[in-house]
Amino acid sequence: MTLRPEYSLGHSAYNDFLFGSLGQDAAGTEVTVLSALSRLGIDPWQEAARLASLPRDAAAEALAATIQRLPDRTGQDAEVPKIAARLVALLPEGAVADIPQTKEARVASLAVTKANRKVETPEKGATAKAAPAAGPKSKASLTTWLIWGALALAFYFLIVQLTPTRNLESEGRETQQGS
Repeated sequence: MTLRPEYSLGHSAYNDFLFGSLGQDAAGTEVTVLSALSRLGIDPWQEAARLASLPRDAAAEALAATIQRLPDRTGQDAEVPKIAARLVALLPEGAVADIPQTKEARVASLAVTKANRKVETPEKGATAKAAPAAGPKSKASLTTWLIWGALALAFYFLIVQLTPTRNLESEGRETQQGS
């Protein structure tokens, strides 16, 4: 089975940069640019493309600022600009062809873009609309939580009923009344 193009890293012009090492984190794990950007919630390929389009000095400064945001880095702050400059040198120069997408990926990307445009730009003369009501997914999750809650309560009452009572006070009265 062949790998779909958007998941193939073999032909990415950014591989050298994305798999470049930043050093080790506090746990001793090797951190690459790819893993660091992912930890920060930044799309690694989009960021690589953005940095490649900048002049080298500006790209190094931007990457250094991003590295500074990592919560568990162990390097000294003085080393960060050197690391950023070394990694930016691994970026390709000039325009890089995008990773080819499948038809399904293009359709999904266009649908998301159109949906975002509709939310961002209301029609002329229209007032701001409230967020759309929660769909079936939220109802399903609420139902699921209610079912789990009912099961938990039933299980609790079952345990309470099956657990023998160890009430010493009532046992003492029974022995006194029997004598």
